[in-house]
Amino acid sequence: MNTTALSEINPSLLVIIGVLFTWMLNNLGSLGIFIFNTPNRKVLDFLLGFSAGVMLAASIWSLLVPSMNISEFLNIPGWILAGGAFIMGTLAIKLLDTLIPHLHIDSTKVEGISTNFKKPILLYLAMTLHHIPEGFAVGIALGAMELLPNYSGIPVAIGIGIQNIPEGLALSGALLAYGVGKLKSFLYGVMSGFSEIIGGIIGFLVIAAIPHFLPISLAFAAGAMFYIVIEEVIPESQMSGNTDISTAGVIIGFVLMMTLDNVII
Repeated sequence: MNTTALSEINPSLLVIIGVLFTWMLNNLGSLGIFIFNTPNRKVLDFLLGFSAGVMLAASIWSLLVPSMNISEFLNIPGWILAGGAFIMGTLAIKLLDTLIPHLHIDSTKVEGISTNFKKPILLYLAMTLHHIPEGFAVGIALGAMELLPNYSGIPVAIGIGIQNIPEGLALSGALLAYGVGKLKSFLYGVMSGFSEIIGGIIGFLVIAAIPHFLPISLAFAAGAMFYIVIEEVIPESQMSGNTDISTAGVIIGFVLMMTLDNVII
């Protein structure tokens, strides 16, 4: 699939379109509670695994590998620049994970600083932690299209958008299970997804202001998403014991995102 026409759109407008697209798919997932009520746990675990697979593939193929290629072009060993930025990305999310109070689906242990927040707010904050680095990655990837003639950030936006559907359903479904009304559960899902727009704008502004930070920004975004997947998404998907179903979701999501990255140019 050729994306030449998209690459000719003003970069800032393209980023806005991209993050709005991912947000709308998140909202579509949250709307699912009006159809499915509380989602089946096996289905939810498969979808969470699928989300993890998409994010892992996007981190590697669409962000980390291009970062290493750019580093080599600049005569800087890719494993040094990209590897260092990747680690910084994981540490940044670890810091947020330590500071922001949140509660994962099906967990009773509140993480982050001590707080009196109720469970719905804590669940909302947990999913918001997912969306910020995802949006940052979309903003970086789409913004990079102006700087790299042979690079397309479209697969990142499409992949993140697709995996936002189960994330939106997971949050709103969990809130519904905790006794929150359907409309309020849906609105929490919408508000959580909106943080992806903020993350995307921040990502774009970083490389627009300092283009030379592009390889660092790509690897940083990859590290942030990688941490979220390993620390939170995969454990959540396997917490109910549906490990085979979750693993199948990871594999399918990974292959889908890998395919998108190779067929969309």
